[in-house]
Amino acid sequence: MAYETIAVRPLAGALGAEISGVDLAGIDDNRAWSEIHRAFLEHLVLVFRGQELSLDDIMAIGRRFGEPTFYPFVKGIDSHPHIFEVIKEAEDVRNFGGAWHSDSTYLERPPLATLLYAKVTPSHGGDTLFANQYRAYEALSDGMRQMVDGLSGVNSASLKRSGGRASYHGVLKGMPLRNVQEVENYEATHPVARTHSQTGRKALYVGRGHTIRLKDMTEDESEPIIDWLAEHAARPEFTCRVRWEPGTLTVWDNRCVQHYAVNDYSGQRRVMQRLTVGPEVPR
Repeated sequence: MAYETIAVRPLAGALGAEISGVDLAGIDDNRAWSEIHRAFLEHLVLVFRGQELSLDDIMAIGRRFGEPTFYPFVKGIDSHPHIFEVIKEAEDVRNFGGAWHSDSTYLERPPLATLLYAKVTPSHGGDTLFANQYRAYEALSDGMRQMVDGLSGVNSASLKRSGGRASYHGVLKGMPLRNVQEVENYEATHPVARTHSQTGRKALYVGRGHTIRLKDMTEDESEPIIDWLAEHAARPEFTCRVRWEPGTLTVWDNRCVQHYAVNDYSGQRRVMQRLTVGPEVPR
């Protein structure tokens, strides 16, 4: 079906699209929002450029996709606590989100979508990569799909394979951490092959960062399987790349997409505003 109220330009063969012809802060046309939602399910990652958005606007747009959720480990903005700023100062070495992952899989009800709005961007670099997990699942052999269909992953917030959450994120000067002492309490078991609640398609739902082991297996037994699936999930032919500039809003579907924030802008500052929405139990 053609789109009538928005223009949709695919970013890559696997996923992603730039949406133009809309001012997100001013849309009150339900038909336009219906087409945006259709594009979201079709392309999985939507990029809106040239948007002038207040915090209230970001909240209102987020609610179009689902109920706002809190991020457990970074303090939100005082006036809008569901939104927090992702900041990398010029002198910071490590960045936030610099590994393939889906957001907050250690929660019993992870968010179905993430909104990220660019405020300050480097002159070059600082892109985000996205990977289509439908395609990752569908590219598996019949035997591997059969095995994966029977697996569940135990997901933890500890980031133990990256040195622990406090050391991983604590080096970012502009991002006040919270609840770091409680990371061991954030653990959830989810299917390794997740069925999308709206499309009914299966997608890989596993990653090195959060999936610490497979249910009914030890960590040593699980690690080679998790690592193989994680490598497979990020194959180049499953990916697209989003370039940021101030005023860019990107919305992606955490049920079937992984992402990776590229840390290639040493000496430059980057400030983004992030909101997650739509808590949902993976099936």
